Parts: sequence; C-alpha cells; structure tokens
Amino acid sequence: MNRNIETFIGCDAEYEESGIVLFGAPFDSTTSFRPGARFGSAAIRHESFGIETYSPYQDKDLLDKKIFDCGDLELSFGSPEAALNDIEEQTGKILNDGKLPIMLGGEHLVTLGAVRAVYEKYPDLQIIHFDAHADLRDDYLGVKLSHACVLRRCFDLVGDKKIHQFCIRSGDREEFAFAKDHTDMHKFSFDGLDEVCGELIANNTPVYFTIDMDCLDPSVFCGTGTPEAGGVSFTELLSAILKVSRTNIVGADINELAPMLDQSGASTAVACKTLRELILSINK
Repeated sequence: MNRNIETFIGCDAEYEESGIVLFGAPFDSTTSFRPGARFGSAAIRHESFGIETYSPYQDKDLLDKKIFDCGDLELSFGSPEAALNDIEEQTGKILNDGKLPIMLGGEHLVTLGAVRAVYEKYPDLQIIHFDAHADLRDDYLGVKLSHACVLRRCFDLVGDKKIHQFCIRSGDREEFAFAKDHTDMHKFSFDGLDEVCGELIANNTPVYFTIDMDCLDPSVFCGTGTPEAGGVSFTELLSAILKVSRTNIVGADINELAPMLDQSGASTAVACKTLRELILSINK
C-alpha cells in the first residue's frame, strides 16, 4: 500500500511500521434522508489541519504513534454488495498484516463490510455501537442492505446480546422490540457503559467499535443526514470513547458526517477531533 497524498494530520508513517491503518469508505447510496456522507472521509482529512496533533485531554500526540492513512477506497455506487465486498477485502488485508483498521465513512452501511472481515478473524466478536438510531430494521422499503438495517445485518453474524447500543433515541416500534430480546440497548445516554466495558475487559473479548456521529446532539453536530433532537455532548462522547478504548478493540469506524450540510465547518471539526481522540485512546 502507498501512503495517501493528503493524510489525516500526523498519520503519515509507512505502512510496514504502522500499528493503525486508516482508510475511507466514501459511500452513501442507501441514505434514506439527506445524502452527502460520501464526502465525509475526504473532508475529515482536509480539515484535520485545523486541529493539533496533540490532545490535552489525553496528554498524547499523534506524532508519537505510527499511523498509516491509505486514503479512500473507490467504491461502486450502483451496488451496495460490491462496495461492501471491497470494504471487507481492505479490512481483511489490514487485519491479516497484524494491524488495526479504522474506517472513515460514509454512511453507516459501510460498517457491515468491515465487521464481516473482523468477524471472520474473531468469531467471538462483540460490537459497541454509538448512534441516535437503532439501525435494526430487517429491511427498509424492501431492501436489506441499507444504513437503516446495518446493525441488524451485523446481528445476523454475531448473534444474541453481542451488540451493545448506546444513545439510541430513534427507530420504529419493531426495532425496539427486537432490541429488547436480541441486543443490549441503552437508550438516550451512555448509562451502563462502565458495566459493559468491565465485562468485556475481564474476558478480553474482541470488540468492534462503531461511532455514528449523530449520537451527538444536533447543536454540536448538525452536519449529518438524519439529525435527531437530543443526544450527548462532545465531552460525554470523549469520556465514553476513553472507556471503550480499555477493551480489546480490533476494528473501529466513525461515520455519517455529511460536511456540506453544515456550512460553518463545525461538524467536520468535531469529527476530526473525535477521530484524533479515538486513535490516541487505542493502545496498539
């Protein structure tokens, strides 16, 4: 792999020497409301130079880590399955080379491609999911590969009570009924995260960590396809990320930034800082 020309700030090490590998999945063909998430990964890279490599929250610096950014995949917009296959292949290569993949979306469906590859290597995988939406529909308008169905498709892989959902505040009645029996859903906030992380740490369980940025309150993050009233603050999200980072994270993503929907650029800046803190929190 070759390093991308424009990298996320501080992430310009060589592939061979890096423990963490970033790649973009610019796909939003199943977006159900406002499109634009396909531009999220490129915007995060470009705007990252408006932040510092140093985190005063963690007293850590990206320059002290070896991180490789290989840029965006070229994905088929006409076929979700083809796009997912390409994401799965890229994630699998990174994993097989002994590195940790962090994917930048894109709409939330891209998570399924990465989870497929991670689950193949770690069949006892569990998922920690931050989101405003349950994403547990079996289909959306008759389509099973949709960003509204992504966690349901992940459930098809990992099974009962292996998906831990936080900040959820939107979905249809059937989704919440399904979650009651089949996932570990924590509505509206991060209540219960300490207990979940404690159990995962005790068992050294491999964890895939997916952050839909619309878990944040729209007053903090409005540049997303389906903003939902309510949600958490940035500092609450950061605290939660630091808790999850103590688990055995084997793959991660952030998704659903649609940068043109916030002309101020604030949402992109929030996504940049979230990615910085996520990378620095992972001990890899």
